[in-house]
Amino acid sequence: DLTPYFEGGQNNKRKVAADMNRACEDIGFFIITGHGVDPELCRKANNVSREFFDLPVEEKLVIGQASDEANRGYEALGTEVLSATIGKMTPPDLKESFSLGPINVPDDPYYHSGAAAPHYARNMWPERPAGFRKIIEDYVKVMEKLARDLHQLAAIAFNLPEDFFEPKLDKPFYILRALNYPNQLENPDTEQLRAGEHSDYDNLTICMIEDRPGGLQARNIEGIWIDVPGVRDAFVVNIGDLMMRWTNDRWKSTRHRVVNPPRDLAFDSRRISMCFFAEPNYDAVIECLPTC
Repeated sequence: DLTPYFEGGQNNKRKVAADMNRACEDIGFFIITGHGVDPELCRKANNVSREFFDLPVEEKLVIGQASDEANRGYEALGTEVLSATIGKMTPPDLKESFSLGPINVPDDPYYHSGAAAPHYARNMWPERPAGFRKIIEDYVKVMEKLARDLHQLAAIAFNLPEDFFEPKLDKPFYILRALNYPNQLENPDTEQLRAGEHSDYDNLTICMIEDRPGGLQARNIEGIWIDVPGVRDAFVVNIGDLMMRWTNDRWKSTRHRVVNPPRDLAFDSRRISMCFFAEPNYDAVIECLPTC
């Protein structure tokens, strides 16, 4: 519960930071409430994403992802194999996605030169549904602020100045992915999942998930897969590989997956997820934190 953090006071902040630290040292996953994000905005983002995915495939492919370098636009069902990132080839994941990066990127060589350019690439927007861009951009702005709050809590957890990460987050190349896991009318292939086993690459990921059949699982230190519950008006947060490196492996970047629904529930198992991948500046130096 982030409420004490927002109420202020060092004791309140340290308590929340200690809870966060314990979760990140143990499994690298936790659920947050009291985050201050308007539930109505979350519902609008979920609904407008659902409307987008309901469009004909041909219309969605107008903004199809054109490059592996820049994670922008639409990716169709069955075109991604997340488990390949850990060297495990499986049939394609049973999901489709819409991705965007930073909004309102300045016209400055820092963002558009060399290897940095794909991370600040132009976003692609669909013509429909009406209001899609405005709602998603509003959601992104709120997620970026929440990510900074969580980084401030991380700094407190590491006994660093509360603003330690701020200079490394003022030009972030975050990614937002809206994900659609459709009803499964046919049996999946062997080893085919909604999203294959993987870890994230970022600092931390903030996910809005639904309580629907066939959901998110995280693998604990004993190697057991644990269901991650979809809690109303809450977010699931997990640590990525970059933060694990930054903390000298003190915080865990845990492998996770999205499993298929039971066959008796598969015909009504659609779920929408909104995942915000919080990244630092492109040129941030990732080296062992002084207290790690």
